[in-house]
Amino acid sequence: MRYQLAQDARPQARALLFAALLTIALRFIPYVGVVTYPFRLFVTFIHEGGHALAALLTGNSVQSLSVSFDTSGLTETLTAPGGTFSRMLISSAGYLGAIAFGALLLWLIRHRIKARYVLVGSAAIVLILTLVFGFIVPLTSLSLQPFTVLAGVVISLGLLVAAKYMPPRAANFLVGFLAVQCVLNAVFDLKTVALLSLTSGAKTDAANMQDATGLPALFWSLIWIGLAFIILSAALRAYAVSRKKSSQPDLPFEDAPTV
Repeated sequence: MRYQLAQDARPQARALLFAALLTIALRFIPYVGVVTYPFRLFVTFIHEGGHALAALLTGNSVQSLSVSFDTSGLTETLTAPGGTFSRMLISSAGYLGAIAFGALLLWLIRHRIKARYVLVGSAAIVLILTLVFGFIVPLTSLSLQPFTVLAGVVISLGLLVAAKYMPPRAANFLVGFLAVQCVLNAVFDLKTVALLSLTSGAKTDAANMQDATGLPALFWSLIWIGLAFIILSAALRAYAVSRKKSSQPDLPFEDAPTV
C-alpha cells in the first residue's frame, strides 16, 4: 500500500513541528523552564496516573499519588506477594502511559474532536487523580502531600479556563502542545533513566523492573525507549498520513465555529 502526507494534515504537522522545536529549545535556554513548568507537572500527573491505572487493572491498590515541586512524582501501590507480572505492568505504565496519552491526544485532534472537549477531559483526569489518589486516599493514612493537591487543582482549573475562553485555533494548538510535551518529556526522561542505570543506583521505574525480574535496569530503559519510538511512529503515521483515496475535509488547526 502506498501512503502520502495528507494535504489536510500539513498545517497541523507544521504546528506540531513548531511545538516540538519550541519544547526542545526551551530545555536548553537558561531560566525559561518556568514557561513549560505547568506542562511538565501535567505530564507527571499523566505518568503517575499510568502507574495508578495499571495497579487497579491488575487487581492491586493505590496507596498514594504525589507530585513534587521539582516535577518528579511517586505512586505507591500495594501488590500481592509474588505478583511479578503486575509489578512489571505497573512499572512500565508510567513512561509508556504518558507517551500513549500524547498519542491519544494526537488521534483526537486528527479525528476532529473539538479541542475544548479534549481539554475538559484532560482536566477531569488530572482532577480525579488529584482528589482520589492525591487527597482522599493519602488523607486516610496521614500521608497527604499539599503540593500535589495544589498543583492538580490549579492545572485542572487552567485547562478548564482554556477550554472555555481560548479561541478554537489556540485551543487546538494547546492540545497539540500537550501531546508533544507528553511524548518528548517521556523520551527525554527515559534517556535520563538509562544514564542513571549506568552511573548510579537511583530508584527509578527501571530499577523497579530490575527488582521484579532480575534483568538490568538499563535493559528495561532501552526496551522502553524502543517501545516509545514504536508508539510515536504509529501515532505520527496515523496522524499525518492517509491513503490516497481518503482525506479529512477540514483542518483541526483552523478556526471553527464555537459551540
